[in-house]
This record gives sequence, structure tokens and C-alpha cells, in this order.
Amino acid sequence: MTGLDLTPPEHQHSAVIQQAVQWLLDTPRHERQGAAVPLLKARFGLSTGEAVAAVREFNVRWRAPHERS
Repeated sequence: MTGLDLTPPEHQHSAVIQQAVQWLLDTPRHERQGAAVPLLKARFGLSTGEAVAAVREFNVRWRAPHERS
């Protein structure tokens, strides 16, 4: 939680970004057509910044279970 009081529009944007992150996690790379940012913009209606945020979150979440201590 960020501690921010999200109004409905901000919360909706956050939810769409999380849907995009989950889609990236669920969809193998070889099944995605093209680069992630343009694909997320087209598929989820994200802005460039939102798509980049989704890719960053995907990278954090994907790497965590794959890293060795």
C-alpha cells in the first residue's frame, strides 16, 4: 500500500496496471506479439508511462522467485 488516498480514477488506473502485470506474468514471452510497452498500450489502453510502470512491476515480481540468495 502506498498510503495514498486513491480516488476512483487513480484506483482504476492502478487496477488496469495490475491486470497488465498479471497478464505479463501469465503469458509466456513466445506467445506475446511484439515489444511489451506498445503491446500493453494497445491491449489495456495504458499510457506510455503506465505501460512502463507495468513492465517494471512485472520485472520485480518475476525476478523475485527466480533469484538465488
